[in-house]
Amino acid sequence: MKIQLTILFASLSFLSFSQTDSTEVLEDYSNYGEPEGVKRYATQKVLNQTPQKIISLGYEYTGGFHMPGLRIAESFSILEDRHVSQVNVVKAQLNIPVVATNKIIWQLGANYWGSQFQVENPGTNAFAQLLNQSSLISAGINSTIFKPLNETNFMIFQASADVNGLFNQQAKVTSNALTLSATAIYGWKKSENNMIGTGIARTYRAGRLIYVPVLFWNKTFNDKWGMELLVPARGFVRYNINTSNIIQAGFELEGNQFSMPIPSTQRDLFYLQRGEFKPRIMWDKKITGFLWFSAQVGLRYNYRFDVMNKYDGKEDNERYFTSNLGNPLYFNFSLNFVSP
Repeated sequence: MKIQLTILFASLSFLSFSQTDSTEVLEDYSNYGEPEGVKRYATQKVLNQTPQKIISLGYEYTGGFHMPGLRIAESFSILEDRHVSQVNVVKAQLNIPVVATNKIIWQLGANYWGSQFQVENPGTNAFAQLLNQSSLISAGINSTIFKPLNETNFMIFQASADVNGLFNQQAKVTSNALTLSATAIYGWKKSENNMIGTGIARTYRAGRLIYVPVLFWNKTFNDKWGMELLVPARGFVRYNINTSNIIQAGFELEGNQFSMPIPSTQRDLFYLQRGEFKPRIMWDKKITGFLWFSAQVGLRYNYRFDVMNKYDGKEDNERYFTSNLGNPLYFNFSLNFVSP
């Protein structure tokens, strides 16, 4: 009997010791705060934001539209009306992360935008002939820096250099075809669903050089709805069907200044100031992995289509002609390799 009691008490003591030791090993470290001196930084996205495109290749079709009689400066004669049956556009974009840490994100990129106008019966109109024979090309490089200052404040710097022109065998790429753009933004990340900023931009999106204030605002309202703004360049309302199926509705302002030689004129070089306002609906769908398909439909509204005889020309006496182009529908399709 004594032996049995001795074994029983020994067993209870062992179990008690085992339970106490197990409790110490499984201690809940979540009760402790973060180590002192650790600094947190704002991230560059909000929840459910559309994925960033690293590589993008797309085709855009613009339907037929009227090119009214080109209004010429008083010293020139009026040219006849023309009709453009369609515009075929190829777009390509590349964005490569160079540095990606919690303290700074730096990207380098390249872009291409080529437009081929198909003018019906250009006749002896030198400008219409040039549009029909050559592509209106904009190609360049860009750099973007996202710099968080702390968990709330951040800065964004963007700069780009583009070569733009209506090039043919006689036209050579020179500094006259170069445009420089830049944007600087200071912002606040209120939460993982809301980041807002303001700044200033030097841009040719309206077809000529302008300096404008910028509003940057990305906000996710709930699991389905959000918005992404960089006004006046673009702005969209976003609806997330799910994490790999997104619909957006909004607008974008596109454009640049293009150098171009016009034969049979008194000057060797002119500048086409082209600006387009595009209200549109977009659909982005994940195909597999990081490969996405994008489709959009919208209206190509003519914002500016002026030919000037001076770089960054703005005055009436510097205008060779202007045209109020028709405003057709357009369609765009692209394949995109996106970031995680």
